Amino acid sequence: MDKSVLFAHHGRGCTIVAAKICENVVIFQNVSIGANLKYNKISKEWENVGNPIIAKNVIIADGAKILGPIAIGENSVIGAGSIITKDIPPNSVAFGVNKFKPKDENYDLIFNPNMIHFQKIIEANKNLIATFNKQNGVI
Repeated sequence: MDKSVLFAHHGRGCTIVAAKICENVVIFQNVSIGANLKYNKISKEWENVGNPIIAKNVIIADGAKILGPIAIGENSVIGAGSIITKDIPPNSVAFGVNKFKPKDENYDLIFNPNMIHFQKIIEANKNLIATFNKQNGVI
């Protein structure tokens, strides 16, 4: 694991087993990175042997699972709750179960060093609550 890897929100609940994690990766809470072995009773051999390689500048969102002998390409984002057991190309957004699409270069998803000020989030939530209350007749 490169020393520049950042655990956002303290990386609580993360399980990382024998993976290669390159520079400037950001990992959020409850992420699992590790093996996806299976034993073939017919051939009496282990299959799917190996652990993930996470390339440079990857962001792994909350609760994502990255499993098996796969590579996550540079500058990709792994969406919250994703289950990834297949290679993800560079500059992609992965989501769901082994789905991905090209990343929009005009946006940083989930993380940017120039983070939003907490007061803007509080104000946006107050406005959302006020709109909800008005639409639902809540006083």
